[in-house]
Amino acid sequence: MILKTYGWSFGVTAVGLVLAAWYGSGSGTGALQALALVAILGVLEVSLSFDNAVVNATVLQRMSEFWQRIFLTVGIVIAVFGMRLVFPILLVSVTAGLGPVETVRLALAGGSPEEPGTYGYELNQAHPTIAAFGGMFLLMLFLGFVFGEKEHHWLAPLERLLERVGRLQAVNVVVASAVLLVVAETFATEHGRTVLAAGLAGMLTYLLVNGLGELFNVEEHVGHDEDAPAGERADGERATPLDGGGAAVPARGGTSRPTAAAKATGKAAFFLFLYLEVLDASFSFDGVVGAFAITSDPIVIALGLGIGAMYIRSMTVHLVREGTLAQYPYLENGALWAIGALAVILLLSIEVEVPEVVTGLVGLAFIVSALVSSIVHNRRHPEDARVGAEGGEPAQHEQAAAGR
Repeated sequence: MILKTYGWSFGVTAVGLVLAAWYGSGSGTGALQALALVAILGVLEVSLSFDNAVVNATVLQRMSEFWQRIFLTVGIVIAVFGMRLVFPILLVSVTAGLGPVETVRLALAGGSPEEPGTYGYELNQAHPTIAAFGGMFLLMLFLGFVFGEKEHHWLAPLERLLERVGRLQAVNVVVASAVLLVVAETFATEHGRTVLAAGLAGMLTYLLVNGLGELFNVEEHVGHDEDAPAGERADGERATPLDGGGAAVPARGGTSRPTAAAKATGKAAFFLFLYLEVLDASFSFDGVVGAFAITSDPIVIALGLGIGAMYIRSMTVHLVREGTLAQYPYLENGALWAIGALAVILLLSIEVEVPEVVTGLVGLAFIVSALVSSIVHNRRHPEDARVGAEGGEPAQHEQAAAGR
């Protein structure tokens, strides 16, 4: 099981470390120093992004095994070369008005975030755009969760209250728009127009990818049953997105573990895959910028963060195959509250420097708290824990809890 799930990660780690040693020996950095930097960045990426793995798992469990493999293979190419190497270069090229060749030359020359005219400085200057886009995308994801129906209520009074507020039409868009206007007009006044444009782009990206995923998910699962009630799929599950990712959540009293027949394939799975890639990008933005506090070499950063991203992907698949989300009912809630915290931190970081360790500890605190709450819940209600581990129908207790 370990080798099957983490085999790609072990392989990418070995190749990444070999490339780091080869690159370091030829660039003047030194093979040992390059190896150490890549290892540190890999560990940093994993420690800061565990909540990413949990949230990804809520979407990935809706996809067939074929698309899970695509997520681990094609997806990692996009994650490593696209988001950790190519995207920062393109972003610097656009924001600094430089040609691609000049930007690559600048990137290879390195430089710190405080040194004008260097790649690190230009990337740091683009941070308001990065933070506004990623922050608003993650905020939309979080609002989709807190205003939507949930199978389990972790922070019960607050989550039930927000769930009732969520009955208002498009309340997540209204709240997100209000937050963006406040941030652009009162907090990030120095970068107001940039923040407004990038934030709107983040919101629109979320709505587009989520909407397309939900559209094809409904077409593939509802379209086969003419008699299915409006808002329900043929397999009896509600056709509303799970955390905004286009994957349906169970009707109250149902199990969160999808059957093989309910797993998304075809166009629905493709758009869920796109959603996961954008989600990964939103998580990676602050990591890429923060990595410059460790090294200014973009190749070393790409190798280190790429190795970390591979382990996050393997952890995501592991959570799905082990049914961890079903066994620990509040883990998903904790991860999505961590997403909300990260969205706020990203928006604050437009004007205020927030250390990466703070971001990581906040996310970890939510995850650990939710995990502990889940363990306590399972000890008090062992029948629920047994059902979650087996992936079967829920016990009467859970049905009663859903009606409270």
